[in-house]
Amino acid sequence: MFGISPLGWLHTLGSLPAIPLAIWMLVRHGRIVPQSKAGAAYFVFMLIGGLTVFLVAKQPVSNVIAAATLALLVAGFAVGRISVLGRAARYFETIFLTVTVFLLLVPSVSETLRRVPDGNPIAADPGSPILLGALGTLTVMLILGLTAQILYLRRTTRQVSTPRA
Repeated sequence: MFGISPLGWLHTLGSLPAIPLAIWMLVRHGRIVPQSKAGAAYFVFMLIGGLTVFLVAKQPVSNVIAAATLALLVAGFAVGRISVLGRAARYFETIFLTVTVFLLLVPSVSETLRRVPDGNPIAADPGSPILLGALGTLTVMLILGLTAQILYLRRTTRQVSTPRA
């Protein structure tokens, strides 16, 4: 079905739970929270998805995206432990992990539009206007989302560090 191999299904079903987990944390907390149970589950599912790409990818760019995703994922979960960064660690953590969500959604949206419905996909080729529009929308959402997250972090960090009279 959809031209997906058994390894492809492992990749797809292994990484799929990361999407609702990311959406839930972004809505609830405004960011991916590595210290939460949902954050730990997000890490595991992203790790499964990122590692299995190397087994199923047909395009070299897929391996590049997977490597970048894995690097940002590990960095996002590790940067909070670097005490020398102070409050900046939370900014790096937020940026790194938000970009992992984007890097998960780009191939997810692309592959879905290029495979569904089976036999007559919505986007027949990589240059399809609907596919380019969807990817453009994701890029705008990333930029707006990161901007909102950084402004929110600045506001909440300033409130915590500003002494009250």
